[in-house]
Amino acid sequence: MTEKIIRKRLQTSEPLAPVELSAAESDAGMRLDRFLSSRLDGLTRSRIQALIRAGCVTGRTGIISDAGARVKPGDRFDVAIPPPQPADPVAESIPLNTTYEDEHLIVIDKPAGLVVHPSAGHASGTLVNALIAHCGASLSGVGGVKRPGIVHRLDKETSGLLVAAKTDAAHQGLQEQFAAHGADGRLERSYLAIVWGVPARSRGTIDARLARSTANRTRIAVVRGDQGRHAVTHYEVIETFADSNGKPLASLLEVRLETGRTHQIRVHLAHIGHPVMGDPVYGSGFKASASRLGPDAQRALAALGRQALHAARLGFEHPVTGRRLRFSSPLPDDIATLEKALGAGKTHVAPKPRAARNAKRS
Repeated sequence: MTEKIIRKRLQTSEPLAPVELSAAESDAGMRLDRFLSSRLDGLTRSRIQALIRAGCVTGRTGIISDAGARVKPGDRFDVAIPPPQPADPVAESIPLNTTYEDEHLIVIDKPAGLVVHPSAGHASGTLVNALIAHCGASLSGVGGVKRPGIVHRLDKETSGLLVAAKTDAAHQGLQEQFAAHGADGRLERSYLAIVWGVPARSRGTIDARLARSTANRTRIAVVRGDQGRHAVTHYEVIETFADSNGKPLASLLEVRLETGRTHQIRVHLAHIGHPVMGDPVYGSGFKASASRLGPDAQRALAALGRQALHAARLGFEHPVTGRRLRFSSPLPDDIATLEKALGAGKTHVAPKPRAARNAKRS
């Protein structure tokens, strides 16, 4: 069966006839779930495993419930793919700033204050609720449910670019790229952050393992030894800002992630003594520095009410068409106002990353 026919079946709401598949000599010894995922383009392996558990895969002996069963040459399988179920989160009409959209995926410029995914304390009013309403019938069922596929997240108070999948095929392809974190050259992702102080080096790498804080489970902390998870952050100073006496006070950084851990940028920058300005969790203890801000900067920081962190650039290979996509997002008004207010003591350090902020989608 061709990929086109399978995709059409995935998008229909009508009951589906089983997909018939036969194993060849080259498939001998392969796990059943791997064999099916290699033949059913548009379905993730986790989705196939769910279908097996649900009794949707049959062979010569009847229903097969073991995803790890080994395939033999000549084996024949019937896979019944149910129509997508309605999403558990309800659709909510929440305004979205859509940067790009096609039948496979959508790129959103997320505002600060918007939670990405429903969770404890945030059962509604999230980006997922908004995407379900916005995308409507174009959602073909990620994991068997009509919902968007979230492959990466931004903290509630972090603004900027975020991509979500509409289909299983797009979800799988994007997951692979984000899992590699740019190591294979397909994914580009960078942030802009205004931080306290000026790093000693104009460019640097922070390699420090992260784990949940034992003192406060809502926070992430740097840990030693083999504890926690590997985390690497790269930064480059774009501009520096001085106080009225010419002493270094703050800087604008471009930040790239080699890994994608919870709160990674915020924790890593705080770890090297340069927390993100306005960060209420990891940036406390800078009252003395705040007192050195000019009146306009003090007002801008107070009005910010969040960490000055923005996901400014996102590039990836389209998971279905293979087309190279690049997007950029300018600093939102609240961070731009803070940058302007700090600008009296501004020094340009690295104009090249600054130019990247104005890159156009290709």
